[in-house]
Amino acid sequence: MRLIIFGPPGAGKGTQAGLLETRHGITQISTGDILRDAMAQETDLGKKAKSYIDAGELVPDALVRDLAEQAIADEGHDDFVLDGYPRTDQQAEWLTAFLESNDTPLDAVLSMEVPDDVLVRRLSRRRVHEETGETYHLDHDPPPDDVDADLIVQRSDDEPETIQNRLDVYREETEPLAAYYEERGLLVSVDGTGEIEEVFGRVEAALGALDR
Repeated sequence: MRLIIFGPPGAGKGTQAGLLETRHGITQISTGDILRDAMAQETDLGKKAKSYIDAGELVPDALVRDLAEQAIADEGHDDFVLDGYPRTDQQAEWLTAFLESNDTPLDAVLSMEVPDDVLVRRLSRRRVHEETGETYHLDHDPPPDDVDADLIVQRSDDEPETIQNRLDVYREETEPLAAYYEERGLLVSVDGTGEIEEVFGRVEAALGALDR
């Protein structure tokens, strides 16, 4: 199965994609994780990306595309769920062309639907370990008692006013992709509110309906 999981920051895309991987063997391809891994391993693409980041510049779309396409190819162009890519119409066009050139079109785009007030509350409760980068959530996945509380911090982009800015950018730049995939009959809306397992049940039901 070839999927995209789509939605605003805080919609639970990474969590649900991770559950699809661990329970159904559908590899989660997170472009953010791939970018960090490529830089850590100092691959050719990773070195290129690091040069932009070190210069305080955005990593070019074309480079992110190359990373995503390589990750998909590594999976044999099948059994993957893309998390965080595509983000723009141009990236969506690139992905469509790439998959069709390999005769492996998408099966579905899962659109996680969550109201803005819930997104702000979720993200503002997220915390990160300053040294390890481990992510926690004060409500659903709090840091263990043996972790130094002084090292658990809130990222600047998880502060409420910044979150709203991130949502505004999403609405302007990424949300239009919903129409792109709806026109192609691929968009499947999933209610992303509620507990993690409750949402995952809806994801599984949505995918199960595709097979009928």
